[in-house]
Amino acid sequence: MSLRFSCNSTSFPQQHQVRGNLKSSKNLDKVRNLVKTVGVPSLTSSPLESLRKGNWVKLICGASFEDVVDIRNLSLVYTLAGVDCIDCAADSAVVSAVNDGIESARDIVGLRRPWVMISVNDDEDLHFRKAEFDPEDCPLDCSRPCEIVCPASAISLNEGNSTLEVSDGTNASRVLEGGVITERCYGCGRCFPVCPYDNIRVVTYIRDTTATADLIKRNGIDAVEIHTSGRQSTFFEELWDGLGDSISHLRLIAVSLPNVGDSTISSMNTMYSIMEPNLPCFNLWQLDGRPMSGDIGRGATRESIAFAVRMAAVKDRPPGFLQLAGGTNAHTVDGLKKMGLFQTTSITKNLKNEILTASLPNSLHALIGGIAYGGYARKVGHNYIQDCWKGLEFHAITA
Repeated sequence: MSLRFSCNSTSFPQQHQVRGNLKSSKNLDKVRNLVKTVGVPSLTSSPLESLRKGNWVKLICGASFEDVVDIRNLSLVYTLAGVDCIDCAADSAVVSAVNDGIESARDIVGLRRPWVMISVNDDEDLHFRKAEFDPEDCPLDCSRPCEIVCPASAISLNEGNSTLEVSDGTNASRVLEGGVITERCYGCGRCFPVCPYDNIRVVTYIRDTTATADLIKRNGIDAVEIHTSGRQSTFFEELWDGLGDSISHLRLIAVSLPNVGDSTISSMNTMYSIMEPNLPCFNLWQLDGRPMSGDIGRGATRESIAFAVRMAAVKDRPPGFLQLAGGTNAHTVDGLKKMGLFQTTSITKNLKNEILTASLPNSLHALIGGIAYGGYARKVGHNYIQDCWKGLEFHAITA
């Protein structure tokens, strides 16, 4: 389940990464030759079968990440690596970039197509926000910690001339230019506390439900993920009703929620009761342990594993696959193994569409269906893409 890339180079600081488009014919030829050399995973199982076996791996591009070149590259790389699903922002240009990357990978080698998932929110959510500030408010001698801590290289500052008019004939004053690269910011929030002048603001937003429903009805989207706090079922019901008949086009509906303690299960049961009368496909619960932190280090995965342990022990949870997210990284699978949850099967209540699955009323499924990787996967993927430009040998492994 754990997806890893290893290469024989030293990783470069992210602010110095080389960005390029793997779609160009020259770069695709380079990737094609590398694939011939090292090979790619031979996959015959469908994404659904992966969920049942506990092998499901999802790439999270980011609910607010909208850099289409980067998204296309990541989708190409991780399709070759064998992911089951690619989760992205509910934006038509982003969805096109994901599908473009998938098809470019499939042109290189015959692979089964991963599902494409879009993310939406029913209320304010950490995943649906952007950083914002005016660089001219920053002093020239600022050490720029925001630029240093940003994992997405979404902040760029350079010296320039002030835009203010100078009427006394003196030279224009020097100021900082640039700021947040909006399409690259995915709202991790690491820049907020480090600004010594408290200049950085947070801008939150909610995806438009009507626009999302129209997007789902187009080709190229297999799943939707609803981010919710789990505390306000009214907002969830409004979003669900707003999606209307667009959900009939989907293969999977996921609900991403944090651990809210004792009320988590009751919230899940309430949301399932809202979905159940019109649920046309399989459903999944994304257990969001420590949002947007998987690239920080080993300890970031503890909360996601603890959440999984708690949910696995509950008998009255609603139907649906369980999937980890939030702090997932290279140590997540080992953590699940230590807790006896990795690919452990159990008798579960059958999902609603038992006719489609031709299964018995009670089915043997993996207790934990899979893992979603976000910040960690993007960090590894960026290093891999950079090494392509330098012609370094790499190996794509799924274990």
